[in-house]
Amino acid sequence: MAREIAATLHKRGIENWVCAVWDEDSVVRDVACSDIVMAIGGDGAMLRAARVCAEHEVPVLGINMGWLGFLTEIEKPEDCAAGLDQLLAGEFWIEKRMMLQATVLENKQQAIRSFRALNDVVISGSVFGRMVQIAAYIDKHWATTYNADALIMSTPTGSTAYALATGGPILPPELRNILLAPMAPHLSMDRPIVLAQGAVVDIEPTQENRHPVVLTVDGRVAAELEENQHICVRSAAPESQFVRLRDRNYFYRSLLDRMEPRINRHGPRRMTF
Repeated sequence: MAREIAATLHKRGIENWVCAVWDEDSVVRDVACSDIVMAIGGDGAMLRAARVCAEHEVPVLGINMGWLGFLTEIEKPEDCAAGLDQLLAGEFWIEKRMMLQATVLENKQQAIRSFRALNDVVISGSVFGRMVQIAAYIDKHWATTYNADALIMSTPTGSTAYALATGGPILPPELRNILLAPMAPHLSMDRPIVLAQGAVVDIEPTQENRHPVVLTVDGRVAAELEENQHICVRSAAPESQFVRLRDRNYFYRSLLDRMEPRINRHGPRRMTF
């Protein structure tokens, strides 16, 4: 599919490059001099592309070849030709979405590593099913201490992913708020919290943990926290950008079509008996 699209663009006199196998180092080099990146696959491909492209402020156009494809714009490969026509005619708009930056800090202040997430940052135990105890600080003030399998810190984009599966609320993508959602909390705060725009969250494992605590970023294990380390999470700049060919109010229809696929998309029909 990538090569077919590349051939079509070449015939139209548009320069392009193809990366058929994910190689982040070479992708970063090519992205820096691109106007648009087309990500072919599912939501995983979109997450990888968004993290790389955001730094260079390059928008991403997604072509769905996965299962869900919630972040993609062109639903099926056979729709790609029409989507390209619309794109090249300038009939599109750019949607900006908040990302998170998770920084591993040592001794309260020394930054060790930083990661970016489009969906979520998750703090959990290294052993599946073992509860962790972590203190949460909002804008440097202690908020609560969670006893849970995990704590999810989600963007509005991620509110329809892992956080939704734990019972969290759905946030429209244009918001700039962090969502805190505990997973299987036990005798501690069990409700999700939507923070004010610009809030900063610090997560500090307590000394009660018997197993290592790990940081997961967009579904990938990023780091195992050592003693005297904690995580600081805030909104990242710049934001991710997506090419949209649909109307600006597409989000709710797209969401409900996936959550309620058996319901007539044109509304309920009148029943006669």
